[in-house]
Amino acid sequence: MQPTKTLATLALLALATAASAQGVETVTPDRARANFGRPITLAADDVRAFPAPPAGFADARPGVAAGRVEDLSYASGVTGTQRKASVYLPPGYSAEKRYPVLYLLHGIGGNQHEWRGYVRADAVLDNLIADGKSLPMIVVMPNGRALPDDTPPPADRVFTPEHASAFAKFERDLLEFLIPAVDAKYPTLADRGHRAIAGLSMGGGQALNFGLAHLDTFAWIGGFSSAPNTKPVAALLPDPAGVRRQLALLYLSCGNKDGLINVSQGVHQALKQHEIPHLWNVDEHGHDRESWAENLYHFAQRLFR
Repeated sequence: MQPTKTLATLALLALATAASAQGVETVTPDRARANFGRPITLAADDVRAFPAPPAGFADARPGVAAGRVEDLSYASGVTGTQRKASVYLPPGYSAEKRYPVLYLLHGIGGNQHEWRGYVRADAVLDNLIADGKSLPMIVVMPNGRALPDDTPPPADRVFTPEHASAFAKFERDLLEFLIPAVDAKYPTLADRGHRAIAGLSMGGGQALNFGLAHLDTFAWIGGFSSAPNTKPVAALLPDPAGVRRQLALLYLSCGNKDGLINVSQGVHQALKQHEIPHLWNVDEHGHDRESWAENLYHFAQRLFR
């Protein structure tokens, strides 16, 4: 996503596309706008779990070693094409070491560059690693729409079933093609205990859907401002006891000015009901980069500990 694209537009598109993907009636931009603007009701525990990060936490700092971001090309049996992912290699990266891996998924209007170009994830991680608050890790930022042409579509194609279904099709692309390509090229710790998945908005829904369905692959899961593509709770948690047993961390967050907060609230309440340990952080932001950067800051510090 480019900074010039408005966040309100992205939120509307997320609602409309997710609704189309779930087979409900056609959603117009006006209806999506009305849905996004519905009243927000906060419960007593819809509060911050952590203080706000320090000023400048997402800015490049003088004297702090920077990680390297490079392109990874991999063959996808889902799209029949060579696909691209952006890969963050931490400061001091060496092929002689082995690293845990975080997969970061973008929103409906973004691509593999959104986390770095818009949220500034690389600066967040550089600073955390320099301060000893985060373990060095490889971060894979893929394109989460599994289509032969995976560029963000023009406005008149955002509402099509093809575009909506591409985000669900990415599940197979991720598991069968991207993860094996990453593990083949980089010195990863290639087991569930050293593999995490998280995302923002549409990517947050993907992270919850894919991560909870594949706890043999991911032990660490984060959903930031998850969109309505998030599966119903019964589908997310068919075996609560198994989830309790296998999860290392489940992290949920949303802004208290975000019209999509009911999605994350529903997941949070279900996790409480099933006594599944998790972190629930509600900040003072909307559906925006400030919330996503802050929650990456908190989430990354807790990974692989």
